[in-house]
Parts: sequence; structure tokens; C-alpha cells
Amino acid sequence: MLVLTRKPGEQIMIGDGIVITVLEGRGDGVRIGIEAPRGVPIQRREVIEAIAAANLAAAEAGPDAEEALRGLMPPRATPAEG
Repeated sequence: MLVLTRKPGEQIMIGDGIVITVLEGRGDGVRIGIEAPRGVPIQRREVIEAIAAANLAAAEAGPDAEEALRGLMPPRATPAEG
């Protein structure tokens, strides 16, 4: 991890297309601006982690999942006795 000290108005370049600008310090936080090409996704880490946790929870089958699915399906036809 690269750790830098910057003052408001100073910038950090990442590669050729991403510029991070320190806008201001606020108490124990800092406001930053990010300029990047449209194709570069920019998300807060806590949002990505929350989405991943919600997707994982939604994918887990509960103990009654099989019975619930059976209730949604039409009854099977029984073969005719001959």
C-alpha cells in the first residue's frame, strides 16, 4: 500500500486516466474527487461488500425450500394402470 500525505487541491495520478483530487479535510475524514474514464467502475468498498452479503444470503436455501418449490409445481401425472 502506498501512503501519501496531500493537501487540499493536490492530486494523485493512477495510470494515465485516473486523477484523485483532495478537496478538503473534515474532522477525521477527507473529501476527494475522482476523475476516471467512463468504463472504469468506481464504488465504495462497503457498498460492494453489502451487495455481496445480500446476494449470498439470497442464494442460501432455507430448510423448507424443497417443500416450497414442490408447492409451486403442478402435480405429477400418474401412469394409467393397464
